[in-house]
Amino acid sequence: MAHKPAQPIDDEWVEFPGGELEGKRPKALCPGCREQLKRAAAEGSAISRQGTLCFQCYRAELEREKALKAAGELDTSSVERFQDSLPFEPVNRPRLDGLKAERAVSRAAQHAGIGQYTDRRRQAQIAARHALQSIAAGLVVRRLPPEQHERVMAIAIHAAELQLPESWLPFVIAR
Repeated sequence: MAHKPAQPIDDEWVEFPGGELEGKRPKALCPGCREQLKRAAAEGSAISRQGTLCFQCYRAELEREKALKAAGELDTSSVERFQDSLPFEPVNRPRLDGLKAERAVSRAAQHAGIGQYTDRRRQAQIAARHALQSIAAGLVVRRLPPEQHERVMAIAIHAAELQLPESWLPFVIAR
């Protein structure tokens, strides 16, 4: 009795039972083969596929390829895709106007008194941070050696430390 060598795992084509036909190695497994693979993994035995391809795995692979092709051809911006959510509810204009008025009142209250200075301080901190970032970007454009980058940035940070309040530094200089 002649011994037939097992097919290599990296071979793209495998035999169907009977040995007469061949098919591509499937990426999808049928439930039976999947269960067999799980049992083999649980037992700790070597996990390997047989040299033959079961017909259910072949069909599962065809269904997978068909689904992938359909997904690739799906027009996600089509009217049919959004048909289940149409028609949209009309906008409740009186409620929307009331919400806008309420928001305007709360914003005005935030900017009254000390609130106006808080916003200005925050904007100044952002401007100072952007100034330091533009200095760093200028150093990259000039293609200076790294030790000069560090020296120039240290000088800019020292200037910021001298000019800005100490409480601002964590917001302006990220170390």
